Amino acid sequence: MKNELLSEIKLSFIRSPGPGGQNVNKVATGVLLRFNVLESAILSDEIRARLLKLIGNKITAEGELLIKAVSYRTQERNKQDAIERLQALLARAAIVPKPRKKTKPSLASKEKRLNRKKLHGQNKKLREKSFL
Repeated sequence: MKNELLSEIKLSFIRSPGPGGQNVNKVATGVLLRFNVLESAILSDEIRARLLKLIGNKITAEGELLIKAVSYRTQERNKQDAIERLQALLARAAIVPKPRKKTKPSLASKEKRLNRKKLHGQNKKLREKSFL
């Protein structure tokens, strides 16, 4: 899957923000990874749907997921970081969520809740001013 993934991503190099010494305005060490989620051939429809839900607003109008990696000082390490982050997202999207089982509160928990409410009401009653 890694080779197929590498064929579908586009990498561009950008200048990293922050300190960089003498090379700060000369060397483009940051990486901008683009992965088209909507047109990807390696994703099944279920994984694509979960990935779209997972990434939320990190997707462009064209359906591209953008990952910006600028944490490291070398281009190669930032490139690895961006690819690892994409793989982690895809791995999370590949996990099928377990369906939620509907449960009802137990009788003891209902009674406990009602007792707390009664105690709270009594505390509030004690705060009232009496006009005798």
